[in-house]
Amino acid sequence: MIRLNINGQDRDVDVPGDMPLLWVLRDELNLTGTKFGCGIAQCGACTVHMDGTPIRACQTPAESAAGTRITTIEGVSGTVAQAVQASWQKLDVVQCGYCQSGQIMSAVALLTDNRNPTDDDIDAAMDGNVCRCATYPRIRAAIKDAAKAMGA
Repeated sequence: MIRLNINGQDRDVDVPGDMPLLWVLRDELNLTGTKFGCGIAQCGACTVHMDGTPIRACQTPAESAAGTRITTIEGVSGTVAQAVQASWQKLDVVQCGYCQSGQIMSAVALLTDNRNPTDDDIDAAMDGNVCRCATYPRIRAAIKDAAKAMGA
């Protein structure tokens, strides 16, 4: 049995310790907002926060998440998250939408740490979040819009 804190709630899951966190979230806890993309931590579709830091859930063993705070797209909240989500909607970022939960999680982590990111800061923070629809210009514009909305 592994005890995980997911979106502020302690959850006990009876899974092997080496089961990827992604499958615990999706298959055991029915939190399907975090997506499976590549399975090798290269695309970012499975991005969640572990103690506020973006990680790839597809390559994170469930046992390594015990004792940490995991936040998924379903649980991301607060001023930064609201600004990012509002900017995503305002600028119509989403095309197919598959990668967007990972994109949003990375953007929230960036703006939590840096309220006025440069293009280089955005590139570095979003590196590894792949968008097959190539909405990168809208993603960058939404991050800048969210920063502006927060008074950066």
